Amino acid sequence: MIVISDTSAICYLLIINQIDILPALYTSIIIPQAVADELSASESPHVVQSWISQPPNWLQIQIIEWTQDIELETLDLGESEAILLAERVKANLVILDDKAARKIAAKRGLKIIGLLGIIKDAARTQLLDA
Repeated sequence: MIVISDTSAICYLLIINQIDILPALYTSIIIPQAVADELSASESPHVVQSWISQPPNWLQIQIIEWTQDIELETLDLGESEAILLAERVKANLVILDDKAARKIAAKRGLKIIGLLGIIKDAARTQLLDA
């Protein structure tokens, strides 16, 4: 299963010390370089910066070559690159929480899940007591 993630789910799962839910549910996750940059930004919580400085084996970071896309230019760079990457690798799932990003991804035929959906799936599979 090919799963692409934006920044928010990774960030919040790290903050609540539940990041291991992602590889347990999906085996591996791919993020675009813009997401890695957002996770390592000085504004990110220290736990997030520390984690991305030595990413786990189950996380892959890919550089995206941008093409002109007016629709995606309305989004943050991490969301835009996550959608582009999902399209290019024909991802089975893309993790997005931003409403505008989810709308564009759905319009483009991508299957979407957000942080709450991940938590629900983790609870259903008994990875988390919700």
